[in-house]
Amino acid sequence: MNVRCRATLTCVAVLAAGWRPAGGDEGFVQSEEDAYTRYELAAPGSARFRILYDVTATAAGATLYFNPIREGSAPTVHGVTDRASGATLEWELVAAEGAAADGLRGADHAGLFLRVRLPRAVPEEGGVRLRIDKTYEDATSYRLEGDRLVFERSLGVERNAVVLPAGFELTACNHPSQVAVEADGRVRVSFVNLGPGPVPYRVEARRLPPAPSTTPGVEGGIEVRPPASVEQPTSARREHETTERAAEDREIVYFLHQPETHSFFLYHDTTETRPGVDRYVNVVRPGSRASEPSARVLDTGESLEVETLRGARIAARGIDLEGEPVTADTEVVVIWFEPVREGASTRLRIAETYADAGRYGLDGDELLWDRALGRSRNTIVLPPGWWLTESSMPAVVDLTEAGEVRLRLDNDRPDELQVLLRARRRD
Repeated sequence: MNVRCRATLTCVAVLAAGWRPAGGDEGFVQSEEDAYTRYELAAPGSARFRILYDVTATAAGATLYFNPIREGSAPTVHGVTDRASGATLEWELVAAEGAAADGLRGADHAGLFLRVRLPRAVPEEGGVRLRIDKTYEDATSYRLEGDRLVFERSLGVERNAVVLPAGFELTACNHPSQVAVEADGRVRVSFVNLGPGPVPYRVEARRLPPAPSTTPGVEGGIEVRPPASVEQPTSARREHETTERAAEDREIVYFLHQPETHSFFLYHDTTETRPGVDRYVNVVRPGSRASEPSARVLDTGESLEVETLRGARIAARGIDLEGEPVTADTEVVVIWFEPVREGASTRLRIAETYADAGRYGLDGDELLWDRALGRSRNTIVLPPGWWLTESSMPAVVDLTEAGEVRLRLDNDRPDELQVLLRARRRD
């Protein structure tokens, strides 16, 4: 079940059909999720920027995927990769007529599309993860204004990053963004779009002056020495490493059972990229109990072996909790899968039912849910028959197909959301 599908406007072909049903002439609606776009700006004045676009095709049975080329952008396609296997995929630039012949419905007849042949049909309740690598030349989006470099573009994808050219500093951005310097010295600006529409994003930068010399020497007859060392701050987080929140692709969905049960069903999606890793270990929170765990590979739909271990059995199975103490009450759910190969990755969906009487239940006649959510993308579905009266954190609210109240809480900051919900019965 995809409970987070959102139209991404100009960046996504919403009505693309990847295949045609046997014996029929109509295509189907292309669906996708987990989109992340990284824009790497080339030299100022070139109007060129490289785009690394990660997206998951989710329309079950699809064998083709269409990525629209934005009007006014001259494209150079470097390649398309299956992120699950690392394999290079076949692609072709096609006009709207060619896309329509393959089943694309509602296309602009002046449009151009990147057509990708998928490595396998999209599985039910899964997806095919792609990385599209291309360069656009677009003087409207990327230009110079005096001595300032300007990148200005309407960005409809939810998660985005812009990387400045080497030797430039950030001087302005008009949407709350994380800022970090990458290993090669380039500045990265990234953000998560929490709203329903595209962000008219504008980034400005200017060239940095040459780095001052730290070697003693003579300039203009005056001896130049590096600055004297100073005492380091003792309370600041000097070893802190900022993680790019926009690049995180972990999400969790909670389906609350009736509050008298103190229980809820959940699934969470995560991607393993480390070569050789063959397990995922989920440590159950103290005070909670997990039951009926299951897991599968979203890339293929394959079901996986799942174990629930407690106390001494954790060490006996060779499970390392990375320094966390293991007591008789420690409980973990372990998911086993084929070791990740170099250059590949595995997308997992882990599902289980939790019981937590301390944080979920009835407070008088009101439903009360009080839980810290650490992931960037979180969804909570109230049980049937309940209406929302309080959400301590800002949320996007809508109804499921069955009419239940659903809250989506995205967090663009690298911290936890302390979420408290209250609801009342409708009858």
